[in-house]
Amino acid sequence: MKLLSPALALTAAAALATGSAFLLAPAPAVAAHHGAKAEVGQPAPAFTAMDQHGNPVSLADFKGDVTVVEFFNDQCPFVAKFYEPGVMQQMAADYAAKGVQWVAIDSSHFTSVEENASIAEAWGIDRAILDDSAGDIGHAYGAKTTPHMYVIDAEGVLRYAGAIDSVRSTDSDDIEGATNHVAEALDAILAGEEVQTETTKPYGCSVKYK
Repeated sequence: MKLLSPALALTAAAALATGSAFLLAPAPAVAAHHGAKAEVGQPAPAFTAMDQHGNPVSLADFKGDVTVVEFFNDQCPFVAKFYEPGVMQQMAADYAAKGVQWVAIDSSHFTSVEENASIAEAWGIDRAILDDSAGDIGHAYGAKTTPHMYVIDAEGVLRYAGAIDSVRSTDSDDIEGATNHVAEALDAILAGEEVQTETTKPYGCSVKYK
């Protein structure tokens, strides 16, 4: 069994001891206060935010390409599950070779461009991590957890929203035997087929909105 780093393991243990308030608790109900959340089958909400290099990145930059939007928090053990062994980095690279764009968005109130630059270097992330510390993008998408995954087709229509896979754990050993919902959605879209599973219940740490 692959172990999490000590800090993340302590975070997971503490959350479980308090009834999983950190790990699996849903984020606050924000849709009613910030407008309707994104819906599968509808155009994905537009956004612009600064990446870890201080450059503005917009969803419109990826017009014409299939795009993955990943809500991200490097302090979350459910995110570390995929990043510490390099699984998410490899998955993004594999689909980039097929023309898929992939952007991570950190909606934690405590994030910053500098923090995102630091974690990108530490984890070898060579794609954009956007600073959404105000929470506007997360609220527009209705993001509840990290990770919370969205797949957008080349026409800008949201085709999948939910968990990255089918096993709700922090153990990276569980990845291989899980159903990867994002990969299934991407493969279907790239093949010109309908996405069979359009939504799943996301799992992970609650998004740390303001």
